[in-house]
Amino acid sequence: MKELNTPCFVVDEVRLVHNLEILQQIQREAGCKILLAQKAFSMFYAYPLISQYLAGTAASGLYEARLGREHFPGEVHVYSPAYREEEFTQLLGYGDHFVFNSPRQLEKYARRAREAGKEVGLRINPECSTQEGHAIYDPCAPGSRLGTTLANFRPEQLPLLDGLHLHTLCEQNADALETTLEAFEAGFGSWLEGLKWLNLGGGHHITRPDYDQERLVTLVRRLRERYGVEVYLEPGEAVVLNAGFLYTRVLEIVHNEIDIAILDASAACHMPDVLEMPYRPPVQGGGEPGERMYTYRLGGPTCLAGDVIGDYSFDTPLREGDTLVFEDMALYTMVKTNTFNGMPLPRIIWRDRQGREKLVRQFGYLDFKSRLS
Repeated sequence: MKELNTPCFVVDEVRLVHNLEILQQIQREAGCKILLAQKAFSMFYAYPLISQYLAGTAASGLYEARLGREHFPGEVHVYSPAYREEEFTQLLGYGDHFVFNSPRQLEKYARRAREAGKEVGLRINPECSTQEGHAIYDPCAPGSRLGTTLANFRPEQLPLLDGLHLHTLCEQNADALETTLEAFEAGFGSWLEGLKWLNLGGGHHITRPDYDQERLVTLVRRLRERYGVEVYLEPGEAVVLNAGFLYTRVLEIVHNEIDIAILDASAACHMPDVLEMPYRPPVQGGGEPGERMYTYRLGGPTCLAGDVIGDYSFDTPLREGDTLVFEDMALYTMVKTNTFNGMPLPRIIWRDRQGREKLVRQFGYLDFKSRLS
């Protein structure tokens, strides 16, 4: 492989297709539809390929909805905790399904959506938390603003609805979905009968090696048979899990109680989930601290003291100019990059099935300047 200019994201077609084939099989076996959650991955260069396998896209607002409509053949589903009045008319030109967060939002916009020929849903909060350690990503946490609880549900609004939506998971297996469905059906199952669809949202780690795909298929089939509804899933991570890489270069080695390698990639700018989640991305050839001979703290070049990716060990010492490769860097990276400190955004590269690499996008000074005034 030729030397890559760093930092850069590389998306691998072979790995992406591997995930898409699994998701396509789930669609066939379960009789459901799977949508790409663009909030996790919006590399529209790949949309023509992904659209060969999935039924459409899920959007969180106007720009994602437009991107899905323009570049991804298939359905466009839109959800927002609260829609902006000045954007809603535009959204009606892009979306097919509109999911509202509350009875008030439903009351305000549902009839307009219906008159435009769109399908209407309400997001439900089943108040059943199955997550451990990721409160920032738990829609069922106490005081959550996401979804309508049983106490706030208004059955008299059922004539406005085509379906219900629930999203409670984050990087979880089918057992968490089963637990969630038990709580959902206990509270809302009687109202699901007579509706057209149920959207189970995202957070399903379907393409992870240990994911219980058979259990998922069984759960979806049961929902379809019991309630007569079409079932949707909206995974984001599962579509591109392990299909992307971030290549970075060692700029400098310093020592302060521990050896520290300063990279040209930043956690704060190029992989914010490392700090927000937080999580530790794997590095090719790297291990846990102390596991191998040489341990380094890997950090970015910004002025943020906490711009640290983590501590890793290697079999050989790191040198200035060495290339490191972070794995699983397609999801929640490109969609979250920023130019804090005037940091350049990483190039985006596509690696095809023959191993050929194509530069898809390169960023420069104007991408930084255009965000400012």
